[in-house]
Amino acid sequence: MRASLLQIDVNEGESVESRRTRVASLVREQAGRADLVVLPELWTTGAFAYEQFADEAEPLEGPTYEVMAKAASDAGVWLHAGSIPERDPEGPLYNTSLVFSPSGDLAAAYRKIHRFGFDKGEAVMMAAGEELVTVRLPETTLGVATCYDLRFPELFRGLVDAGAETLVVPAGWPERRRAHWTLLAQARAVENQAFVLACGTAGTHAGVPQAGHSIVVDPWGEVLAQAGAGEQVLNLEFDPGRVAVTRDQFPALKDRMLGLAAPRR
Repeated sequence: MRASLLQIDVNEGESVESRRTRVASLVREQAGRADLVVLPELWTTGAFAYEQFADEAEPLEGPTYEVMAKAASDAGVWLHAGSIPERDPEGPLYNTSLVFSPSGDLAAAYRKIHRFGFDKGEAVMMAAGEELVTVRLPETTLGVATCYDLRFPELFRGLVDAGAETLVVPAGWPERRRAHWTLLAQARAVENQAFVLACGTAGTHAGVPQAGHSIVVDPWGEVLAQAGAGEQVLNLEFDPGRVAVTRDQFPALKDRMLGLAAPRR
C-alpha cells in the first residue's frame, strides 16, 4: 500500500482560501503515487490559532469538505483530509476529521475526543467527540485519532478492538514537545501491533513553532519514514499484511487482562 503524508506549512500570511487551493493541488499530485493521502490537524487555521476558530469554523459539508472531496475524486485516492473547526448546526464547535473515498464520498467523520489546552484554547472552545471511528479500506482498516489523542492509549486500544490495523493521527504538534511525538507514535505502534501514520504541520501557529517530523512506524516500532521540520510530502510503501503476521508471531494482544479491580485501601 502506498501512502503520502502531506506535512503542510501553515503560514499566517497565507489566507485560508489560498491554502485550501494549494493543498488540493498537492493532493491531486499524489494521483498514481499513493493509495492513501493524509493531511495534518487544523491545517486551514493552525492548531494553536485559537482566536480564529470561531471565525473560520464551517459546517461539516462546508468549503473544505467540498474542495477536499473533489481533490480525492480527481486523484482517485483515499484522503484523510486532516481536521477542520466544525460548527455544528446546534451551536458547538468540534475539531473534526474528514475521510473521503476515491470517489469523493465522505467515508467517515471523527470529532476529536481529547481536547488540548487544559483550561484554555481548544479545551474550552470546542466540544468533545464521543465516538471512536474506523474506516475499512480494501487493504486495511484505519483507526482515526487526532493529535492530543496520541497521549491516551486506551483510545487506541478501543480502535484495535474495533478492528483497526493502521492508526492515522493528524496533528498540530509543538516543536518543544517533539521528542514526545516520536516516542508516543512508536509506543502506540508497538503496544497495538499496528502501523502508525502520524502527520503534523510545519510553520508557526499563533507564535507556536510546529514540530513537523511526520512519521510512519511499523507494528514492531521501527520508523519506516520521517519528515524534517519544513513543508514536505512524505511518500512510502508499506505492507498492511505485516499486522496480522506480527500479531500471530508475537500474540501479546491475546494476553491482555481486562476488567482488573482497583486495589483495596
